[in-house]
Amino acid sequence: MKPKILVLGSGGRAHAIAWKLALTLGHEHVYVAPGNGGIPNAYALDISDFEAIRSFCIKHRIGMIFVGPEQPLSEGIVDFFKDTSIQVLGPDKQAARLESSKIFAKKFMKKYGVRTADFQAFDRTDKARDFIREKQGNLVVKFDGLAGGKGVYVCSSADEALEALNELEKKYGKKVRFLIEDKIPGDEVSLIGFTDGRVIKTLLPSQDHKQLLDGDRGPNTGGMGAYCPVKISNEIMQDIRTNIVEPTLKGIKEEGFHYKGVIYFGIMVKDGKAYLLEYNVRFGDPEAQVLLPSLQTDLYAVAEACLNGNLSEIRWAFHPGYFVDLVLVSEGYPGKYETGKEIKGLERLDGQILIFHAGTTKKNGKILTRGGRVLNLVAHDYELNDALKKVYNAAKKIYFEGMFYRKDIGQRKNKELIKKGNIKKT
Repeated sequence: MKPKILVLGSGGRAHAIAWKLALTLGHEHVYVAPGNGGIPNAYALDISDFEAIRSFCIKHRIGMIFVGPEQPLSEGIVDFFKDTSIQVLGPDKQAARLESSKIFAKKFMKKYGVRTADFQAFDRTDKARDFIREKQGNLVVKFDGLAGGKGVYVCSSADEALEALNELEKKYGKKVRFLIEDKIPGDEVSLIGFTDGRVIKTLLPSQDHKQLLDGDRGPNTGGMGAYCPVKISNEIMQDIRTNIVEPTLKGIKEEGFHYKGVIYFGIMVKDGKAYLLEYNVRFGDPEAQVLLPSLQTDLYAVAEACLNGNLSEIRWAFHPGYFVDLVLVSEGYPGKYETGKEIKGLERLDGQILIFHAGTTKKNGKILTRGGRVLNLVAHDYELNDALKKVYNAAKKIYFEGMFYRKDIGQRKNKELIKKGNIKKT
């Protein structure tokens, strides 16, 4: 009898995880809560209600939970199920602070020698104004807690940094925990992997496009697109492992974290050196939508190995070529936007395009928009330009009122990532 697994989440990341697991287990064995309009076997379950999740798992004889978003992890879902027969893939509440508290994460990095930007922590906005003026504003301001990807302000002047403080005050008041760190210009890369607390095995390097507009302009979003693999020289990849991944694993062990799940390294490379910007304790979104299709290895076997402590025995295998994800968003995103717009043209896409639903709902047989990020279109080809052509041609076949997407996904130069030595083979 095949095992049953519950995936928590409602966006494109949850759809991609469920899709990948279903390749092995079948959709009837992969449950998703709360899901969306395009995910099979989805149930409208409140994922902040752990008792309800436990009852659901017992009723459906589900033995494993794969957590997509950060909120349940930060609220202690792993701890809640610790003494039950239901296994949860993810870190416990203490380890989840690597994402839920930027200050905690920075102190962890400093303690274990993870290379990162210099920083200073604050608990009131009025204490930071003189500091910003002294540093002349070339800074990054980060809210300490979870903010759905919208708590980071990358500033190029003192005025921009001071305005970031004003934004924090509007949202949280003057008494608010945040940090200010030096801005490191360079090439950004996402390195995501799995850990069983003993080893960390990473997937292909990928790159997210966070800003709303072409040329990396406009406000930060949850992600407008991604691709993998990103070309990285062997020397820089080794630098990432030596100065970021290995000391992180050392810290996980020495702190005694119960960490069995996904770990995300948000990295900036400058002058041949890699700096850690942030940890996430789950898959990135939209990185998951390209990383999971690129992975040949059975995802359920990986999850099982993490929970059983034998991840070192898993052999990674990846499909050749490039994977590109294009996110179609609602007009007005990441600010106010309208929902309930009918999505047309999905039936026009052929089997070469993967469709991962995000902000959608199904009503009277129609698929309607229900969020800011609406759909993910994913294409694969042996050359990056060919994959890009496929995904943009697919986008032309889709329509909903106010639909918007970036036109330059996967087109950065990334000179810092390839400036040293040979390119890492993937």
